[in-house]
Amino acid sequence: MTSDDTAPEASRAGKSEPPAIDVSVAHHARIYDYLLGGKDNYAADREAAHAIREIYPDVANACRANRAFLGRVVRYLAGEAGIRQFLDIGTGIPTAENTHQVAQTIAPETRVVYVDNDPIVLSHARALLVSNSEGATDYIDSDLRDTPTILGGARQLLDFTEPVAVTLIAILNAIPDADDPHAIVATLMDAVPAGSYLAISHPGGDLLGREKQGGLMDVSKRMLGDQHAFRTLDQIARFFVGLELVEPGVVRAEEWRPDPGGAADKSAVWAAVGRKR
Repeated sequence: MTSDDTAPEASRAGKSEPPAIDVSVAHHARIYDYLLGGKDNYAADREAAHAIREIYPDVANACRANRAFLGRVVRYLAGEAGIRQFLDIGTGIPTAENTHQVAQTIAPETRVVYVDNDPIVLSHARALLVSNSEGATDYIDSDLRDTPTILGGARQLLDFTEPVAVTLIAILNAIPDADDPHAIVATLMDAVPAGSYLAISHPGGDLLGREKQGGLMDVSKRMLGDQHAFRTLDQIARFFVGLELVEPGVVRAEEWRPDPGGAADKSAVWAAVGRKR
């Protein structure tokens, strides 16, 4: 949503008829919200979260490490890298330090487009993802696989002749290999100019082990009705082919440019940032 009443027409269309919320089926965004201590979730989400925790007791720590990674990435991109435009895909339910809040604290003129396809996320976006008067925010109701809709909507607010940071935080794991997630990422990065950035976090199959992976995939299929993907360090690195990895490269989420006194626990989440040359 923009900071005034001149919201792009494509985005307005997504606001008029909010889709119904199916509370009987768990959803990634609402499970994540519950594990972070949020209140925007339902019994099905909590049941799935408990099932996940039975298999992977450290899942809440991984969620916190993932969220903290997003904050550090946005501070780096808006600060040291000088990025003033963000395309945040897989936004999740708004909580403290959302992308535009972090970025606009550093550079008030920053513009951010959020993308998600969960009705609860979108309802919160309408109320909470509001820019300051100098910058702007907008949101798009779309699935990551629908890159034409995402890119077309984002162009209503973002200038694709200037660098854009594309953030895919804990979202690519919802895209099975059959849908070719590497091609999806390549399409997004082909659309933005040199000097743009890609930030990814992703559950690591090689960090979890085969038994936990199998159990978590079973929970995802039974309780979320989808296929959850886990990928190795090498598979994550493939998303950055043709990009220049920002130091320290592909590492656990909490190890990417950690704040002093940051979490010492080891998460099962790979994370990295790359720059388009």
